[in-house]
Amino acid sequence: MITLYLRYTIDPNKFSDFATYAAEEQIPIRESGGKIVGYFLPTDFAGPTNEAFGLIDFPSLAEYEIYRAKLAAHPLHKKNAAILQSSGAVLSIQRSLIQRVEPAKEPQS
Repeated sequence: MITLYLRYTIDPNKFSDFATYAAEEQIPIRESGGKIVGYFLPTDFAGPTNEAFGLIDFPSLAEYEIYRAKLAAHPLHKKNAAILQSSGAVLSIQRSLIQRVEPAKEPQS
């Protein structure tokens, strides 16, 4: 299992534009083969108010590559990306592929 980690630097004044994108984009992500762990938005309580995150799981690197091609061709993704870009809500995106560390198994007595 691999996870696509998306780190967005957002304009805090356009929070609602990004929140709308994050909700709408989950449809083409699922339809393209991604298993969404979640999108996470900043709060005013702690931490930076200009960072948001998305986590999407894939069974393998090969499945991730298939997903990328499907998502790039998905009409709703194209629409969502264009709206997001024109809103100016996202200043930058960093993408990383990461692996989850599973907990150790309890020793049997």
